[in-house]
Amino acid sequence: MIRVVVTGVVGRMGKTVARMVHEQQDMKVVGGTERKGSSAIGSDVGEAAQLGPLGVLVADDLGRAIEGGEAQLVIDFTSAGASLEHARICAARGVPMVIGSTGFSPDGKAELARSAQRIPVMMSPNMSVGVNLVIKVAAQLAQVLGDSFDVEILEAHHRTKKDAPSGTALRIAEEVAATLRRKPSDLRLSREGEIGERPRREIGVQTLRGGDVVGEHTIFFFGEGERVELTHRATSREQFARGALRAARWVVSRPPGLYDMQDVLGLK
Repeated sequence: MIRVVVTGVVGRMGKTVARMVHEQQDMKVVGGTERKGSSAIGSDVGEAAQLGPLGVLVADDLGRAIEGGEAQLVIDFTSAGASLEHARICAARGVPMVIGSTGFSPDGKAELARSAQRIPVMMSPNMSVGVNLVIKVAAQLAQVLGDSFDVEILEAHHRTKKDAPSGTALRIAEEVAATLRRKPSDLRLSREGEIGERPRREIGVQTLRGGDVVGEHTIFFFGEGERVELTHRATSREQFARGALRAARWVVSRPPGLYDMQDVLGLK
């Protein structure tokens, strides 16, 4: 039985993760957290996540939630800043993590890697099994099609998403760029005005925001007289939670290190 603390347990992803953990035969919700000042603090985690009473209370301190529930794992879908603090707490207590937050800066990623020297951390901007297969296939397409095809990435998400481009879109761009031996400076995150002819080595990443779109990503390979499109559409947040549970089972017994869904799925 894997004893799990869910951070941000009253958020959209937190509730989904808590519910799906609760439904598993080999997992148990033993704690949940929310940011300081939340009206959910002190309430029953199960009731806050709309599961029914579980007998543990929502805390504003992850360390206390870990110790009170004797947690073996933390699943975190909060924000980049909060996740870094949570990783420091988990590293100090030797508790593995699954992180689905996005928007990490280079410094943030470096700090996360330092925490991962002490505990296993599985971090991915997208836990979906399908989208991680798309990332792998996109790199394979780039390798075969080569420099004669222009690469553009288009992503769409709901109106309340705070970071842009999405972490998934950036991950796709990074994988394609690495395959094509492109530099970070070759990524083009926006276009406006008289920008001139498209550079041959450029990889465009464009953003759409609106409505309740869970997540869509399309990679375009534009050639002369033909184009290839590779698309993934998420219609429910459940597949992110489902991927997080798969990652949780995989990472809980791993040695310290920073892992991603490509590791979990054996795609590396």
